[in-house]
Amino acid sequence: MKYGYANNKDAIKKRLNRVEGQVRGVSRMVDEDAYCIDILTQISAIEAAMDKVALELLRDHTKHCLMNKAIGPKSQDEKINEVVTAVGRLLAK
Repeated sequence: MKYGYANNKDAIKKRLNRVEGQVRGVSRMVDEDAYCIDILTQISAIEAAMDKVALELLRDHTKHCLMNKAIGPKSQDEKINEVVTAVGRLLAK
């Protein structure tokens, strides 16, 4: 099965690798007793980067599964509810 992000996989992986590097950087900052506000600033940047990844995945999923009606065994209403639930989890931070 080919998922909606298949055509965008390289870009998503690149963003995730960048986030992974940011997380390692924050860990180093803690090891080096960096200033709390600087660490929090980096954590905010990581969260923003992950939000962008999530939005891209959501866009790809919507285009692939809803717009192209690649629904599979689920009804369109079930798929719409699935997307709304995913968005709710993203907003519930």
